[in-house]
Order: sequence, then C-alpha cells, then structure tokens
Amino acid sequence: MSAVREHFMLSSDVKGHKVVNKNAEDLGKIDDYMLDLENGRIAYAVLSFGGFLGMGDKLFAIPWSAFTVQLFETDLRIVLNVDKEILKKAQGFDKSQLPLGYTDLSSVYHYYGYKPYWQTGD
Repeated sequence: MSAVREHFMLSSDVKGHKVVNKNAEDLGKIDDYMLDLENGRIAYAVLSFGGFLGMGDKLFAIPWSAFTVQLFETDLRIVLNVDKEILKKAQGFDKSQLPLGYTDLSSVYHYYGYKPYWQTGD
C-alpha cells in the first residue's frame, strides 16, 4: 500500500486487492472498476471470484456502495457487504461485455440490494 490517507487512496491500491466478507472469507479480488464519467463516481467494481489460480474466474459487477474499506494501521481490508450465497448465484459476465449501461447496472444494483446512485440524487 503506497499512499493511504484517512479518506483517500490511490486507485492502484484498490485494483488487484483481495476482497473478503464480514466473516473474513475470501471472495476474490478487485479486477477493475468502472468510472461513471457523467456523474464523477465509481459506478461499480469488477470482482473476480471463483476459479483456481486465476483460471475460470467469474467476473461480477458489484455496486461500489456494497464495499467497505477498512484501514488497520498498515493493513487494508476491502469488505463486500453481500452474502456469499448471493454472490455465488449472481450472474457473471465476460470482459467483452464491459462497460455495463445504466439499464443493466440498475438491475445489478437491485440484485445486491442497493438503490442506483443516479436515481437517488446523491
């Protein structure tokens, strides 16, 4: 981890970082994330989950608001606040399908129990 402040961090510290759930179970890693250029926000993270040694991984679009980033002195933990069974049943996608549009992304947000930020006025 190269540059973490109380409220800010480098994007390179997020990409490739391990993701766990609240029980500290490994859920994969942040493969990438998509920026919403119109709204100036992170629209969603691309989570790589499953497979063995990086082969056969499924990719999932996960609302950025579903993650909590926790700092413990020199350790960074990215926690996905979604039940592991929900993630296992989620529809994955191929990198060639990126980026998702607002319509597809809206259904992703609702699947994980989050309201799309572009519909909240936040």
